[in-house]
Amino acid sequence: MSESSPEGRLAQLYFLRRVQVQHLEETDRWIATEEQRAAEHAQRRPPPATPDWALERGKRALPVLVHTGQCWNAFFMQAIEALTRGGVPPCARCEPDKDLGVLD
Repeated sequence: MSESSPEGRLAQLYFLRRVQVQHLEETDRWIATEEQRAAEHAQRRPPPATPDWALERGKRALPVLVHTGQCWNAFFMQAIEALTRGGVPPCARCEPDKDLGVLD
């Protein structure tokens, strides 16, 4: 069987495929290692600081005012009012009702 025969070329192509699969598996291992390192690095990083400002939104979620961090007391009272009497549900992810001490 010569290399120019169809069987010889097919054998070469199968060999090439095995080598490429090995390289792909090795690349996948490298990717998994780097993803693990990135995840570990992200866990060590401190969370971002809370902003020193807040954006108040009005009707249709349009911004109406920008507040500094010292003005949060007004938002605190508005949030309690919205949760207790306004019928506004709390976010299920950040659970502000627990931080505000309402709807326990």
